[in-house]
Amino acid sequence: MRTELVTTLKRQATEHLSDIERDREPILITQHGLPSAYLVDVESYEFMQQRMALLEGIARGEMVVAEGRVVTNAQAKARMVRWLK
Repeated sequence: MRTELVTTLKRQATEHLSDIERDREPILITQHGLPSAYLVDVESYEFMQQRMALLEGIARGEMVVAEGRVVTNAQAKARMVRWLK
């Protein structure tokens, strides 16, 4: 992963965007020597958002199971039948 200064990004934004689109490699932007942001291509960002949503769903499911809020298969079928009517 490349690291660039925010001032370099300002001067060479078009070049950096072309690089990201071509290489699909994020760029870490620093400001005053500290990490400030990541610059990523749209496809990678959207993939990360989908993955994050999936992982959050799994985590919610695990919490529900840990809390004991579960039903049997028969109970779930009965609820679905009522819900689909």
